[in-house]
Amino acid sequence: MRIAAVTSHVLKLRAEAAYLGALPDGSTPPGGYSVREPWRSLYSDRYETLLVQVTAEDGTSGWGEALAPVAPEVPAAVVDLLLAPVLVGADATAPRPAWVRLRDLMRERGHLVGHQADALAAVDIALWDLAGRLTGRRVADLLGGAFREQLRTYVSGLPRPDDAARAALAADWVRRGARSVKLHLGHGVTEDLATVDAVRAAAPELRIAVDAHWAYPVDAALRLARGLAERGCWFLEAPLAPEDLSGHAELVSRAELPVAVGEALRNRFEFAQWVDARALRLAQPDVARTGITELMAIAEVCAARHVPVAPHHSVGLGVALAAGLHVSAAVEDLAAFEYQPTSVEVGTRILTRPLDVAAGSASLPTSPGLGVEVDADAVARLAQES
Repeated sequence: MRIAAVTSHVLKLRAEAAYLGALPDGSTPPGGYSVREPWRSLYSDRYETLLVQVTAEDGTSGWGEALAPVAPEVPAAVVDLLLAPVLVGADATAPRPAWVRLRDLMRERGHLVGHQADALAAVDIALWDLAGRLTGRRVADLLGGAFREQLRTYVSGLPRPDDAARAALAADWVRRGARSVKLHLGHGVTEDLATVDAVRAAAPELRIAVDAHWAYPVDAALRLARGLAERGCWFLEAPLAPEDLSGHAELVSRAELPVAVGEALRNRFEFAQWVDARALRLAQPDVARTGITELMAIAEVCAARHVPVAPHHSVGLGVALAAGLHVSAAVEDLAAFEYQPTSVEVGTRILTRPLDVAAGSASLPTSPGLGVEVDADAVARLAQES
């Protein structure tokens, strides 16, 4: 069976609340792209993504998704101009050889990262979904089998503008079955620890992690890590600038809780550098930035250094979520999977039925491929609205 067509779909979906909620002063983020201080990156007021549909000669389609929260048109152009012409006519049941061929198209030009990697990830996920559908097997089974059918999840973010509201939301999540939560902070060491204290007081049952959004220099991150460890917190994510490998290594050597890194990394070679430098204790690859093939390679790199994996998931919709569940099931040393409540809710708009994902656990889909049915009519309609 050969691949007959590759189609990209750019989506920009509106929701009741922007990703990560209101601004610190309680106001609504402006339209379009903006920087949400104190974080440095651009964010959109919509849920933006790139879906890729790979169709075989018999009409069967596999779906993939890139983590493209800003300007998904860019990886879409990579798919349309560079990847699709090479894929048409290839074996529809051989995702790994296809991945290697596509990876090498721009490899010597430094394009194993950035938008090229995001485009590759979307196509790779679609290839695995297609291969599973054509062979009648789940992606997790194609990867060698699932270690688990139920996956432990943690709630990512308490998108409220002040500590009192965050604490109240944390208590509500406990009532809905949450056992762990990650706070999106980076507002200052004193302020971050105060937020942790407020959440802990309202929901003492919760295991708490902190995402610092790359906001701190080493000395401040050390103070934050010390305070979090004293409070029995779970891990500290993305504390320093994402390119500061040596700074992270220094922090890891002195911190008394795990330091988590990975959403900015896209391939096994990057992860090998970080784990060999002992610059992380918890790896967080995002399947919508790595693809399924590369994430499994990353997991093996981490396993060889005894580093557990906790896959990242943020604004990805239902396809990225399903892919994340399959690789999480197939990874040997899994710490947990990230549950973004609003992203999961928005992501159901492109599916015919929702995935079984909740505050404390998620079920691995049972149908062939990724186990989700994409509503192609809804995708076409939403793409026109974007």
